[in-house]
Amino acid sequence: MIMKQSTYQTVVYQEGSYYVAQCLNVDVSSFGTSPDEALLNLHEALELYFEDTTTSMASDVKTPSLHTLRLNHA
Repeated sequence: MIMKQSTYQTVVYQEGSYYVAQCLNVDVSSFGTSPDEALLNLHEALELYFEDTTTSMASDVKTPSLHTLRLNHA
């Protein structure tokens, strides 16, 4: 079987004492005690995710940028 290689955009941020790695192309995330561990765990989670789902289900995110939005809410 020929393996296809795909590229996915991710973001890593700190939440408390953990780092969260989130894929922007599909709704999959993971965490770790360091950014590298979070990315490694995300890589594994994505492999498991795509065992049951086709890569065509992923959104095409080419050039993400980070923005801060301020909301007023109750």
